[in-house]
Amino acid sequence: MRGFTDYESMAMFDLVEAERLVLAGRFDIVVDGFSALDGYDTSEVEPLVSVLDVPCVLRDDVSMKIFSRDEVLRNAPESHDGYFQVPATIE
Repeated sequence: MRGFTDYESMAMFDLVEAERLVLAGRFDIVVDGFSALDGYDTSEVEPLVSVLDVPCVLRDDVSMKIFSRDEVLRNAPESHDGYFQVPATIE
């Protein structure tokens, strides 16, 4: 297994040695695949959101007030000073 010693503490798996060897081989394939991309100069390439040449059909993210605070809090089981009041979750 090469290059994964830095990440061992980040993800502790209880695997037998045979499983570790299989996974290490699969990870090596993935890493090698991404490493192959390092040889390409992409400094002149425009970033893409989609490979399809279609305009964005999403709406603009516009903030709008649908309900007033009083209308929303009217349905709350409990409120205090204009906020929802909920049971304490940290002792």
